[in-house]
Amino acid sequence: MEAYKQEFIEFMVDCQVLKFGEFTLKSGRKSPFFMNAGGYVTGSQLMGLGEYYAKAIHDTYGDDFDVLFGPAYKGIPISVVTAIAYSKLYGKEVRYCSDRKEEKDHGADKGSFLGSKLKDGDRVIMIEDVTTSGKSMEETVPKVRGAADVEIVGLMVSLNRMEKGQGEKSALIEIKEKYGFDANAIVTMAEVVEYLYNKEYKGKIYIDDTLKAAIDAYYEQYGAK
Repeated sequence: MEAYKQEFIEFMVDCQVLKFGEFTLKSGRKSPFFMNAGGYVTGSQLMGLGEYYAKAIHDTYGDDFDVLFGPAYKGIPISVVTAIAYSKLYGKEVRYCSDRKEEKDHGADKGSFLGSKLKDGDRVIMIEDVTTSGKSMEETVPKVRGAADVEIVGLMVSLNRMEKGQGEKSALIEIKEKYGFDANAIVTMAEVVEYLYNKEYKGKIYIDDTLKAAIDAYYEQYGAK
């Protein structure tokens, strides 16, 4: 496992963004773990988050893209901090763009988008916090492709939950098959379990035998094939 992935797992735990227990997801599934990117709230946390996304995008997709697109709402700050980090780490200026939930009908920036306008020929990287079922892409992808003649290079999320999307396959695989672009994550839940299982981190074991059994049972029911 790459060093930045190990560091990112510790970063999620330190920021209390990755939590373990019992959580009811938007899908109705009861999960023994939960990742909430809304928990990144301080300057240093957001700076770190942007750098992890930038490193993962650089390693996965390279530098041949023009725009980072973050769907409203959580994708907005993620796309901004990743654009900043990309400039800092790789010296490449990329634009950020996000959609609005409600169209703005006044001012110089009226319309359905924030940030840079999408232009014909743009190569776009989509950014999300986490994708459980892939439903968010049903709304976002047509918006992006309808705004200009763009190419969506790929999607990057922070955590691949590795569970069924709307069918039997994982949400990231379903997205690739449905929309024709790659979908990847900074880390997978399997990597999180591998790294934290029965390992003491800052005086605490986050995934002990009991929690590991609960995670295994969850994947027996909802794990992607």
